[in-house]
Amino acid sequence: MKENKLVDLSMDFAVEVLETFDTVKGHHSLVNQIERSATSIGANIREANYGHGRADFVAKLQIALKECYETEYWLELFKRSEILDECVAKKLMDECGTLRRLLIASINTTKNNM
Repeated sequence: MKENKLVDLSMDFAVEVLETFDTVKGHHSLVNQIERSATSIGANIREANYGHGRADFVAKLQIALKECYETEYWLELFKRSEILDECVAKKLMDECGTLRRLLIASINTTKNNM
């Protein structure tokens, strides 16, 4: 798995989250939380590419994975509370799920090659 794909997908996802939640009125603290976790995924993936070896690379990807799980939580909350349209929430959850699976595969591959 090329890390560039992860970098590109995580950036696209972050931009989409920012654009989507820019339209949400009220709920400022919740919007702040999802924006922080969604943008942190890509930031940690980028940081992983400049790690101090494979162990640091894996550690940064694991942080990105944790942020991915947190983002999924916030998306589920927004969907269940009907703050976010179900179709929009599903699309974002699917994209976040794709990132999660790619992160898990990259972490496992790197660990197996250590």
